[in-house]
Amino acid sequence: MTMKFFKYHALGNDYIVLDPEEFADDLTEEHIRKICHRNYGIGSDGILYGQMETDKANFELRIFNPDGSEAEKSGNGLRIFARYLWDRKLVGTNEFSILTTGGKVSAQVHENGRKVTVEMGQVSFDGTKIPVAGPPREVINEKMEIDGEMIEFSAATIGNPHCVILQNDLSEALARKLGPKIETAPRFPNRTNVQFMKVIDRNNIRIEIWERGAGYTLASGSSSSAAAAVARRLDMCDSNINVHMPGGQIKIVISDNFAITMTGPVTKVAEGTITKEMFG
Repeated sequence: MTMKFFKYHALGNDYIVLDPEEFADDLTEEHIRKICHRNYGIGSDGILYGQMETDKANFELRIFNPDGSEAEKSGNGLRIFARYLWDRKLVGTNEFSILTTGGKVSAQVHENGRKVTVEMGQVSFDGTKIPVAGPPREVINEKMEIDGEMIEFSAATIGNPHCVILQNDLSEALARKLGPKIETAPRFPNRTNVQFMKVIDRNNIRIEIWERGAGYTLASGSSSSAAAAVARRLDMCDSNINVHMPGGQIKIVISDNFAITMTGPVTKVAEGTITKEMFG
């Protein structure tokens, strides 16, 4: 038996889309690990498992990391899923809603599927919502010790947790070295995504990303949203921010109450079938 898959990337952050109605078995952690594996599977930064009908939104989406864990929300994943719905002729140019475990968002497809805008929801810096251990407070400009070094950070949630660290010298090596240690630091009970951020000017920031459950990532929509919101909260940027990442650029617009509108590209890579033999 074979199961159909669709693969897309958003600025190098690649996802496989599976329709639960077409996938022959319940999607297990072992299935996810095999499908996402770069050598033994198709290879991806995660799986988008959706198209399920719901009375709360037009579509419902579950997002899985390559280690089998479930993510509450993914900006790039949401844009890719919107493009997939467009390709399947399930949506047109009008706005539609998608329900994730991290909340409901609205999306709209532009430029014949090549660009997607997502209303990502409202960012919160509340430590009880993110969550971050300790008393209730906004987690802004706090300090923690990693590898004997004191690091200043701010934390945020847009349905999933983020830790943003201001850094003048950004590099992949830095993200790979400190990212996993910060992701699993005890102060983040649900683990966290990590962004190392440099503010270029009032409308531009650059980030390197370590993604919870996925590792080093070329681009991330929710990371872009959280980093931009922190830059705005610290009054280092205005409300229109271009987020530059190794994979490319995403445009973020921040409202007065820190609601995020994200716009970025999506590219279709392939579609095909998964064989049962792969899981043997």
